Amino acid sequence: MALRNIVKFDDPSGILHKKCREVTSFDEKLVALLEDMKDTLYKADGVGLAAPQVGMLKRVFIIDTDDGSGLHEFINPEIIETSGEQDGHEGCLSFPGEYGMVKRPNYVKIKAFDRFGKEFVMEGQELMARAMCHENDHLDGVVFKDRVYKMLDEEDELE
Repeated sequence: MALRNIVKFDDPSGILHKKCREVTSFDEKLVALLEDMKDTLYKADGVGLAAPQVGMLKRVFIIDTDDGSGLHEFINPEIIETSGEQDGHEGCLSFPGEYGMVKRPNYVKIKAFDRFGKEFVMEGQELMARAMCHENDHLDGVVFKDRVYKMLDEEDELE
């Protein structure tokens, strides 16, 4: 497929702060978007990527935590359960080189659709739970810096 440009935090369109629309057509355009997002995510060496980060206001994100379970696609996701708490550093492909401390649930259950329009439920813990929340936030116009309680500098990152 094709690499897409990753929208950066200072993009004048403000797309990273807009709420995304639900996907209603599970068609070739959606498949092309997912394939382009996959190529873009892997080229950028990221964990997750949401559609608004490639300029599309659609409720779509992908995650690959590099744990051997592969790439996960989430269309029209809805977080249906969370529990526990984890505290850790996060970054974002739209904020290159910036990291901060964010509290997230340690367990997340999401209901979503796959590229064929089939509903599924997926559970995630630790890094997967963090990524699910981070990417889902993008669909509501929330970026990780909106949730950061402490930005990290280079010295903090090395510790």
